[in-house]
Amino acid sequence: MDFNLENIKKEYSNCDCGQKHVLNIKDVVIESGITSQVGEILKKNGFKSKLLFVADKNTLGASIGILESLKDFSLTKKIYVDLREATISESKVIMELLKDNDGVIAVGTGSIHDICRYASAKLSKPLCLFATAPSMDGFASYCAPLTDGNFKITYPAKSPEVIIADTKILAKSPKHLKSAGFGDMVGKYVGLIDWKVSSLITGEYFCQKVWDLTKTATDYIMSLADRITLDDEESASSVFKGLLLTGIGMSFVKNSRPASGTEHILSHFWECKKLLEGKLSDFHGKKVGVATLLIMREYGELAKKERVKAKKEVVDWEDVYYNYGALKDEVIALNTPDTITDGVLLSKIEENWPKIREIILSMPSYEQIKLAMIKAGCALTTEEIGVSEELKEQGLKYHPFMRRRMSLRRLSNMIE
Repeated sequence: MDFNLENIKKEYSNCDCGQKHVLNIKDVVIESGITSQVGEILKKNGFKSKLLFVADKNTLGASIGILESLKDFSLTKKIYVDLREATISESKVIMELLKDNDGVIAVGTGSIHDICRYASAKLSKPLCLFATAPSMDGFASYCAPLTDGNFKITYPAKSPEVIIADTKILAKSPKHLKSAGFGDMVGKYVGLIDWKVSSLITGEYFCQKVWDLTKTATDYIMSLADRITLDDEESASSVFKGLLLTGIGMSFVKNSRPASGTEHILSHFWECKKLLEGKLSDFHGKKVGVATLLIMREYGELAKKERVKAKKEVVDWEDVYYNYGALKDEVIALNTPDTITDGVLLSKIEENWPKIREIILSMPSYEQIKLAMIKAGCALTTEEIGVSEELKEQGLKYHPFMRRRMSLRRLSNMIE
């Protein structure tokens, strides 16, 4: 997959959607054996001498030679044992450390990067991502999913000024992380459906060009399904670039719409409910992949309806709040004094149903996605990600109320 940052910036500088697409990223370096040059890359891009270095033992162990490459910098190190959950509280820890530093380098592509993106945005400090696995897609986005009081919220953040990936490290990353990255990518199909459907029904801002960018990147990664878990630099590089492009799409529209739909919300529901029990969830992309299969099966059934009769959404809010338990106050705040469906015209749903069917059918089917996930070594069932049958069904029913955002899944509550 070709990737030229300047060409991408130029191509999207004057978009027909009317929104100015700005990209904060100055430099992207994806090469074999580049770890020894990280310090020089940072200097070239204007990073000053006092640097906060954030990693955990896993990501640091994978990045042999990175500390030596930063010998000319004065480093403050924050090394976690194994950071699996990105929280507001840890972001605040990073903010305190960052106050006395000129910038931050995040070594790791998941939770470590999320807490650093939030902290560096709050303090307007430059950020470098050193990627250690092609495991998720938030490399370049302007938002970070963080847990606050066991409730998962997407907060405004920033994209890194510099992104560095050593393809030797990406290729040798654990197979389950590569598979998780694939699971995160196939979730884009749900996100793309939800965004375009919401635009049709609610008039939400939509950019066809960014939609096409994400669809092209996702289709390309789908074509690599049988190569995902190989110890192969070319495949690892291609997957990373595909993930990076979807993050750039999010950056262009300043929200997660191009790459995150109801499948992400379902994953977050499971995660929050498990946190209430004091349990950590499985890897983000692994959960998203399983959620994608469940949602795409439902969307496939909806596409079989040639026409629909719409009705007002009827919700037993006491039942919803009961099932959210300790998280009910956050859900109340998201759904009062009105809900996302209150202003929807029933005629809009009925008139646009043929277009909605076309959108669903323009994506790979549930069966095609499942086959690709098998080839990529992904988890396929909730049992494989530690989600019980009860929690699975609870999530499917109640997750749409966790976010004030229209999705086809939420809209399905308005179909007879």
